[in-house]
Amino acid sequence: MEEFREKFILNFTPTGMIPTKEMTPHVPIQPDEIIEQVLEAAGLGVNMVHLHARDLETGEPTYKKEIYGEIISGIRKKNKDLVLCVSTSGRNFSDFEKRSECLELEGTAKPDCASLTLSSLNFNRQASINTPEMIQKLAKKMLDCEIKPELEVFDFGMINYAKYLIRKGLIPQPYYFNLILGNIACAQADMLSLGLMIKELPEGAIWSVGGIGDRQLQMNAMSLVAGGSVRVGLEDNIYYDRKRSLLALNRELIERILVVADAMGRKPYSHREARDLLGV
Repeated sequence: MEEFREKFILNFTPTGMIPTKEMTPHVPIQPDEIIEQVLEAAGLGVNMVHLHARDLETGEPTYKKEIYGEIISGIRKKNKDLVLCVSTSGRNFSDFEKRSECLELEGTAKPDCASLTLSSLNFNRQASINTPEMIQKLAKKMLDCEIKPELEVFDFGMINYAKYLIRKGLIPQPYYFNLILGNIACAQADMLSLGLMIKELPEGAIWSVGGIGDRQLQMNAMSLVAGGSVRVGLEDNIYYDRKRSLLALNRELIERILVVADAMGRKPYSHREARDLLGV
């Protein structure tokens, strides 16, 4: 178990690629909705945000840097210190040019971090294809653009691949990992799997833990106990209860985990502290 750390990264995932307004009216889709919920979350204690953009007309996931730029600029008009991360997901887009377009943003619209999924994987109804060539090209572009990789790990082998990229000089310190457990084809959401993944991380790595669906709260709490950080939001889980009878608000998911953290004597880093910790 990690040594006790009072403070932690509170990584907020407001939108994702899957939730729709038909599934839950509470998921923010339009840029103004996302901006509003992110700023509210920042006021609660969130210090990092994992952003996904949606098409303005269809609500489908989009890679368009203009929409990411609108969201980031809108947030930074009110909060310049919040750590902002964009997605380079391979679920819906297979071209490097599309997946990496958001890395080209500049000025106040430039993201601090970008997601880097470290292998291909299957979700319930969809594959996310991440070839070695694609992963390395994305990592190199992030390095060139001075955007920190948010290393997305769904299984043990992905950690090993991160170490390979580190040896190749593609991922600079400090290393930040999202460990996401409970996906049907990947590491399951239990204490043993989480402990083994933590053990395999590079020395000095910073890590947050998320859980898919009804395992979100469980995995968030396990991470806090183990000295880690938290990934929470409607991207991974749209329900407040394990019976899936009550749709959650992003605010409610954040407030609940803050109550759990407070009971353990832990609290989120300030926005400036989080920036310094992650080196952004």
